[in-house]
Amino acid sequence: MVLELVAFDIETTGFGVDDEVTVIGFAVPMGVRVFVQTGSRDADGVERRVSDRVPVHVQVTTHPTERALFEAVGSFTADRLQDDDVLLVAFNGERWKGGFDLPFLRTRLARLEIEWPFRELPYADLLPVLTRRFNTTVTSCDGGDGDVVSDDQSDLAGVYDVLCDGRYSDVDPFVESGEAVTAFNEGRFADLVSHNVADVLRTRDLGRLAQWYCSKSEFSVKSLSPTVQR
Repeated sequence: MVLELVAFDIETTGFGVDDEVTVIGFAVPMGVRVFVQTGSRDADGVERRVSDRVPVHVQVTTHPTERALFEAVGSFTADRLQDDDVLLVAFNGERWKGGFDLPFLRTRLARLEIEWPFRELPYADLLPVLTRRFNTTVTSCDGGDGDVVSDDQSDLAGVYDVLCDGRYSDVDPFVESGEAVTAFNEGRFADLVSHNVADVLRTRDLGRLAQWYCSKSEFSVKSLSPTVQR
């Protein structure tokens, strides 16, 4: 049985324990589901503006606070993901800072005393599969010297451009992921959501690619269920 692959990605205001989650997006078979916290600012029309930019169906809901965002995500995962044949995936979602999705979520949920939303879900990080089982090295000539330079791509955008057709790269309005912090601070929610949509679509495509060419054992699937329920 092949599990339904659901890619997810988060955006935050920074790396510290007091920074907050601003966006959580999920790429599901029918499109992308995005949850955005606005800091109680106006974000009317953000779904329409994002839909005009991307080639898939996008559903966006806005929430005034991080707590409200987490509560909405908890309801979504309970209704849509749990008790289904779902494999939740992220790109570099476990390592701190280099890929901080799950550690950051655990910390923020613990500080807000909110229940862990990913109970009973199998999870796999795609980074080890893609960088160990595919060739992601790009070679180029170094200017006038003519030396060949090799660059191992390990970030999401780089790996995606090497292994996939790159069609979702044009959806992303940012060159660097750190621009998501500036966009949130400036209230540019359509840009912020478009970036998140691009990342979850890239992750989904890379996950499907790995499924086509790699064995199940390469995915190192683990359970996200907590040891003890609150």
